[in-house]
Amino acid sequence: MLSNKTLLITGATSGVGYELVCQLAPHNHILAIGRDDAKLVALKQRFAGIQTYSADMSDQQVFPSLCQNILSDYAQIDVLINNAAVQFTPRLLDDDFCYASIAHEVTLNFTAVCALSYLLLPALLQSGKPSYILNINSGLALAPKTQSAVYCASKAALNSFSQSLGYQLEHTQVSVLQAFLPLVDTPMTQGRGSNKLSVQQAAQAIIRGLELGKTQHDIGKVKLLRLLLRIAPALARHLMKGH
Repeated sequence: MLSNKTLLITGATSGVGYELVCQLAPHNHILAIGRDDAKLVALKQRFAGIQTYSADMSDQQVFPSLCQNILSDYAQIDVLINNAAVQFTPRLLDDDFCYASIAHEVTLNFTAVCALSYLLLPALLQSGKPSYILNINSGLALAPKTQSAVYCASKAALNSFSQSLGYQLEHTQVSVLQAFLPLVDTPMTQGRGSNKLSVQQAAQAIIRGLELGKTQHDIGKVKLLRLLLRIAPALARHLMKGH
């Protein structure tokens, strides 16, 4: 079990990120990033020793100052968990599609991961012991659906980035891991789909994969999707298209 580690978690006040905090905080030191100040205060009140940072991760201008603040507080980080994400469902043909949502999704889902991985790398390299960048991804990175085209593309980009970064860091102590989630029952997925994985199950699986150092950890139905993509790729893409 993970213990006595310093873990930085983005998107820590809601959904999977919040549950990761709940499960990891009793035995580790947590640095929590979120944009809801009231929820960050509640986290600090619930768990002793949590350090919180308020930031809107959809604004790429905040990354340098945010990471500078973190590095001034902590010279060493054992695990960076890039969890924050957002998904908008309108199609580009829909009247309610918002042009500004393109930059919002790409920045939060992808650019933020690139930025934090780079800016916090000195702290991950500091300890001389194994450390990890864990990127929370989606089965939609492997096969997109019809809706949420920008979200699907951002997750595919995250998959490619994670693999390439892993190559760059393979001769260091920092390993790059991914956890590919199926549909999880979070505020972001309310009203969409059924038979969702609970946040508790998702967080437990993510932590288990981190403990095992799984480079590509397929969780729940993503295992079946990856298998289907190997043996019947056309069928897999057809099924995901209408997902």
